[in-house]
Amino acid sequence: MTAGPAHQAAADGATVDLAIVGAGPAGMAAAIRAAELGLAVVVFDDQPAPGGQIYRNVAHPPPLPRHVLGPDYHAGAALVARFLASGAAYRPSSLVWHMAEGSLSHTGPDGGGTLAARRILLATGAMERPFPVPGWTLPGVMTAGAAQIMLKTSATVADDAVFAGSGPLLYLVVAQYLRAGIRIRALLDTTPRGARRRALSRLGSAWSGRTTLAKGLGLLAEIRRAGVTVHRHVTDLAAVGADRLDAVTWRSGTVRHRLDCRTLFLHQGIVPNVNAAMAVGCRHGWDEGQLCWRPALDAAGRSSVAGVMVAGDGGGIAGAVAAALSGEIAAIAAASDLGRIDDATRDRLIAPLESRRRRDMAVRPFLETLYRPADAYRIPSQDETLVCRCEEVDRGTLAEIVRRGCPGPNQIKAFSRCGMGPCQGRLCGHTVTELFADLTGRSPDAVGHYRIRMPIKPVTLGDIAGP
Repeated sequence: MTAGPAHQAAADGATVDLAIVGAGPAGMAAAIRAAELGLAVVVFDDQPAPGGQIYRNVAHPPPLPRHVLGPDYHAGAALVARFLASGAAYRPSSLVWHMAEGSLSHTGPDGGGTLAARRILLATGAMERPFPVPGWTLPGVMTAGAAQIMLKTSATVADDAVFAGSGPLLYLVVAQYLRAGIRIRALLDTTPRGARRRALSRLGSAWSGRTTLAKGLGLLAEIRRAGVTVHRHVTDLAAVGADRLDAVTWRSGTVRHRLDCRTLFLHQGIVPNVNAAMAVGCRHGWDEGQLCWRPALDAAGRSSVAGVMVAGDGGGIAGAVAAALSGEIAAIAAASDLGRIDDATRDRLIAPLESRRRRDMAVRPFLETLYRPADAYRIPSQDETLVCRCEEVDRGTLAEIVRRGCPGPNQIKAFSRCGMGPCQGRLCGHTVTELFADLTGRSPDAVGHYRIRMPIKPVTLGDIAGP
């Protein structure tokens, strides 16, 4: 990587212009544009190589034919190459665990410390939505995202697996498995009845995103041609087993089914990874369209906290193309805010990017309506279903605490330790909010979210103490 001003600033402990957390499409695109505009940039990445989830390991892909992962995946190699040559300082396998006004604390292979930054850009991406069905914590039950990670990093696969859920990522991973020659036991599609009819009202506005629609239809056709057994409108999904997964059960209409299997991959969409933004104090609101928390941002990604910006799927699910565009827009806005470019230059640079982003995002309302997860798969109804995996707190325990008058997610920690495990509420936060809302008749906004505290992720006492 070519040395740039950020490398010297970081080495000297001086203030950098822009510190970016995350090296997915948004973080990389932001770093490239910011460096082009003369900003000293440092990028912290908790992964060992840039690319984020979507372009994971793209610079050193596993020994698979290129068509297995597809052209959209391999296109990320060019972005990674531009990023590594941009002059931005890159710190892989580094964890940002604390942020305060104008600074962040981090740890990594070369040690840690605190770095002052005039602007902080959070490009933390997305995570898979929880899928709290009976048995979802059994060994052998994983997410479709985990299946894809194993495929991208080491070409590791699970033969004869069952895939269950809905959404573009699920169908993509199924198609990638098929291209790799892996047998799939069945696809259990949980898209609710009537979803297609409701989505049709959004189809007109999605026309500018027809390329995305065509790709989705192509995936479905690929799965159909492969002869995969597909069960549609699946309800009452459950994983069954004592010490590990033995079978999956479900209902199609009035008929109950059971299928023996050793691996079940679940997926019902993705949600913004908001813990870092919440920890630093950014205002958030509940997005009823995407059924998730998302930070309140202006058009350039500025948050409610001075000097903190958010780009990419961490600010709302939009996909890789829109994420990269939002990263560029945020970088240009940061350069303007720091006085490196004037307002006219800022507006001239942002205008075409914003136009492209609007076109790319036009398809989102259609997809959100079509693949809106059913209430039953977001809000568990059986008392034995675990909600908090880390502390093994089930739905019945939470319902009883709510019945006794517990006012919200933060107070429930004192009664059950729900949300106090190593994941710090990442996996159960959305479920707890929606469960509270369902049980009390309040809106998710009124219920609220866990109060996320520093450190943002678990670290050792040595990391906190410093050198």
